Formats: sequence, C-alpha cells, structure tokens
Amino acid sequence: MRNVQWEGVYPAVTTKFHPNGDLDITTFLSNIEFQIKCGINGIIIGGSLGESSTLSHQDRLELLKGSLEAFGGEIDIILNIAEGSNTRAKELIKMAEEIGAHGIMLLPPMMYKPTDQEVVYYFIDIANSTKLPILIYNNPVDYKIEVTIKMFEQLIQCPNIQAVKESTRDISNVTRMRTRFGDRLKILCGVDTLALEELLMGADGWVAGLVDAFPAETVAIYKLVKLNRIEEAKEIYRWFLPILELDIDPQLVQNIKLAEVYTGIGTEHVRLPRKPLTGIRREEVIEIIEKGLVTRPVLPEL
Repeated sequence: MRNVQWEGVYPAVTTKFHPNGDLDITTFLSNIEFQIKCGINGIIIGGSLGESSTLSHQDRLELLKGSLEAFGGEIDIILNIAEGSNTRAKELIKMAEEIGAHGIMLLPPMMYKPTDQEVVYYFIDIANSTKLPILIYNNPVDYKIEVTIKMFEQLIQCPNIQAVKESTRDISNVTRMRTRFGDRLKILCGVDTLALEELLMGADGWVAGLVDAFPAETVAIYKLVKLNRIEEAKEIYRWFLPILELDIDPQLVQNIKLAEVYTGIGTEHVRLPRKPLTGIRREEVIEIIEKGLVTRPVLPEL
C-alpha cells in the first residue's frame, strides 16, 4: 500500500465529459498529465468540483482505475467518498481498495443532519472497515456539519485517519489544530482564496480548485512558501486572487471548466442539471480569465 504523504498540492480534479454526458477519460487523463508536469503531488477524484452528485459508483471506479493505470506510480490517487449511509460508503471503499486506491477523502453522512456523535461514529466505523489512509473533509459552510476539535480528539484514535481538508473558512483553525494535535494530523487548505494564509500558518498542503486550469502558478505559490520566499509567493497570489475567487461561487464547476478551456487543458461539458455558463455571468467570468492571462506573471526558478 502506498504511503500517502498528504503534503503539497492536491487538485480536486474536474470530471471530463463528452457532449452527451458520457465520461471523457482521454481528456480527463490529459489534464492530469499536464498538472503532473507542473509538479502536483496527488489528485482527488469525484469531489464536489468533480460533479460528485452526478457520478455513479461505476463512474468513480472507472476514473480511479484510469488514473491508477496512468499515474499510480507518480502521484497519490485519492477517491472522494460522499454517501448517505455507512453501508454504501463501505461498499464503495471496498471496491476502491481492490482496484488499488491510495487513499480516500471522507465526507460526513450526506442528506441527513446527524449529531456530532453520529458523525464521529460514522467516521470511526468506516475507518475501521479499511486500511486506506483517510482525509476528513471539514466543510461546515457547504455541508452544514463541522468536525470540531472535540470530535477530532476521538477520531485520532483511528491510525488511518491521517489528515483534514480544512475548509471552515476560519484561518485560526489551522493554529488551533496544530496546537492541540501537533503533527498527528496533516492539514490541507481546502479553500483557494485562503490558501496562502493557511500555508503561512503551517498547513501542510493545498486541495486546490483553480489548479485544474493554472497548475504551474498554484504549485509555485506552495513551493515558494515552503522555501520561505514569501514575497515572491505573495506577488503571484495577488495576481491569482481574482481568478481564485471563481472557486467560491455556486457555479464553481462551470467557472473552472471555462478556465480550463481558456488555458487549453479541458472542456466545458458538464452533466445535468448543470449547464455551461451563459449571458452576463459568462461574460464576467471570461473577463476575469482573460485579464489574468494577459497579466500572467513570469514564474521564478524553483
């Protein structure tokens, strides 16, 4: 089993489709290959940016298998698990483990507002069912469930619960977790517009969105911070921020897929009920992307 490091840049990859909605594995892998050349450390398949709600278990496994066959020896391949029951989550994880997944990102139970203790039991039950390393996704803004410090105190009893995707929007939570747990849990920033700030406060990595269209710039910011070249990182980040704000929008999928088109490494095709951007909003997003491309910085040597 691969030893997942939970450090560096982990794109939440978009799922590529043909115009009829079928999976486009060729374009999917081509985008990942380009990102690997830019220095990413792993990918997360089938997250919210990957249009999770439209993917079947078979879709997820097909994306996982293709990624493992093409890049399993180069980067960490992580599958997102977002299910409404323990049984369905464990079924999918078992199939992913058999295929060779390196790890999983695990969300709280979906479509039901559980108590804190139900969330803890859910995570522990699933962790005890697999040997795969687990990244807990903590996103109370979008999923209305916060995994608190008190809850993590119980979760760290499971050795394969190794990391957290920190998306609370509270930067101080990085310090709070580091103070309480030391290096027991790896911390990955999950919000593009807070990434530099959380890396400066000690986050180990970045689960990124706009990296799917701008991988070189994303990796450069991460590496510059780790090299303590903070002013250079700030300069790129300031240029990047208007584009990164496309990640904190209800139509983040369409925004980022449109950006992928403009950088030549993706398509705009989405699955229903989503539709590509139209009208004034489309014009606004294109203006942001085009301005960013015109002013795109020359990246420093790393």
